[in-house]
Amino acid sequence: MRLYDTAQRQVVPFEAGPIVSMYVCGITPYDSTHLGHAATYLTYDLLIRRLESLGHEVRMVRNITDVDDSILPKARELGVNYLDLAAAEVARFRADMDALEMRPAIAEPRATEAVDDIIDLVAKLLDKGNAYISHGTVYFDVSSFPKFGSLSQYPEDRMVKLARARGGNPDDPHRRAPLDFILWQPSLSDEPAWRAPFGVGRPGWHIECSAMSMAEHGATIDIHGGGTDLIFPHHECEIAQSEALTGKPFVRLWMHSAMVNYEGEKMSKSLGNLVFISELRKVADPRAIRLALMRHHYRSGFEWYDTDINEGIALLNRLLAAAECDGGPDPAPFVARAHAALDDDLDAPKAIEALGDLADAMLSGGSDATARAALCGLGSLLGVDLERPIAH
Repeated sequence: MRLYDTAQRQVVPFEAGPIVSMYVCGITPYDSTHLGHAATYLTYDLLIRRLESLGHEVRMVRNITDVDDSILPKARELGVNYLDLAAAEVARFRADMDALEMRPAIAEPRATEAVDDIIDLVAKLLDKGNAYISHGTVYFDVSSFPKFGSLSQYPEDRMVKLARARGGNPDDPHRRAPLDFILWQPSLSDEPAWRAPFGVGRPGWHIECSAMSMAEHGATIDIHGGGTDLIFPHHECEIAQSEALTGKPFVRLWMHSAMVNYEGEKMSKSLGNLVFISELRKVADPRAIRLALMRHHYRSGFEWYDTDINEGIALLNRLLAAAECDGGPDPAPFVARAHAALDDDLDAPKAIEALGDLADAMLSGGSDATARAALCGLGSLLGVDLERPIAH
């Protein structure tokens, strides 16, 4: 199997032992699951399914960021407790993931449950000289980690610009350098707070994932995944603080799925154009949603149009019709094509094409009695159950 490694900027052989450790950045539960979430988590679901079919056991951990600079203002705006908001949105997220037949994580640690570990990590970074305290806030000193920027490979001015746009505050006069990032900060009067040796407050965003991944997987992870919007600053900062702590490589292979736009515009809450999975499920079988999303390669950002779901529905109907056939052509070439596509940097569009071609050939006739089992087996590999009729 060959996968694109963001750090190396190329497709490389993925070599792993019988057990593959994977960490995927999860949701900040302050809003419903949208199409971008689904496309991202579908990428790693497909990867898990293919690795399992190749004989690996995949241990995927997906965190829940239930305290950070996004969920707290939303809870304040709604006038609810931030944990109550998180509970409601996590329940909706899990319902959407179950409907889309996503493989469950072996663990879903929450940031609020990892605070003791976070405090311990921050204290160690202070002791090692990788962090400093300024005006009650603990910052990571990027000058203490010469590799900072090696994942994104962005020039410093772009990193500063992205930090400013993605929740950082590089213009803060209390930090020594614009790219130094927060590990621990004082809480506002209406925010949750924990007592730590370096002050009462709450964690910064980036340190949460390092603490949760280390608790579940140890110092090094085989695969770390997320969307391309997390390359900087989140994943860059994870590398810095994690490797400063352990002295070991944090991640063997970095995977990032591209962004989804909606009819010519970036999908965003501010534009009010998020396509929610819970709404799509009202008009289409979840299998059709999967099929529609898998028409796009995970590394190529794409436009979603309201009519796109129709192609997923049409393909699902063809597949289900073919699954009722008693025979068909020799399925081996179609199966080989699909496997080769997935092993070539998870090329879902080509895998789906092979599945559709097998279905079309079966609908045209044939006497090979193994065709139906092969069709359903390929469907299962892609997370599409072809044994179940559409519910009306």
